[in-house]
Amino acid sequence: MPAFGSLGVARTQAVVRYLRSLQGPTAAADLSGDPKHGKALFFGQSGCSQCHMVKGEGGFIGSDLSSYANTQSAADIRNAITDPNRNLDPRKRTVIVTTADGRTLTGIARNEDNFSLQLQTADGALHLLNRSEFQNIEYQSRSFMPEDYGSRLSRQDLDDLVSYLVSVARNANKPEAEQE
Repeated sequence: MPAFGSLGVARTQAVVRYLRSLQGPTAAADLSGDPKHGKALFFGQSGCSQCHMVKGEGGFIGSDLSSYANTQSAADIRNAITDPNRNLDPRKRTVIVTTADGRTLTGIARNEDNFSLQLQTADGALHLLNRSEFQNIEYQSRSFMPEDYGSRLSRQDLDDLVSYLVSVARNANKPEAEQE
């Protein structure tokens, strides 16, 4: 088997988590959060649903989190919320484009080649831009996700959000009548 050093630590850990998930469910860690309050936070105060989707509801500029907790530990989920720039996937970094006519667009690059850029902005709109129309393009080394959840949300709020995401993932494949 070839070495996977080129993947880096974060991606290697993600592959290991995925392979372990194929072995079947493991004993769930005790979570101290309240999933119902976590859902209220997700779709309310914290604003997660403006970008992320769960079970078909919410935004779509961020990842669909319906099954996210199946491959992440509670600690990993908490860290992703409080430190979104740690182990940042370069494909999810913030891109700022200034067009030749002076408009500034901020979002995530969805498709890119030598001639064009498809940029998705926070409102969900996709902008197909020819590189010849750019005045400037800046690839930032930060996520589109806010960096201040660790200070905006209490420890209990974070536990509630994590518990909500775990409960959604556990119930993803169950019929509605069987869900917790």
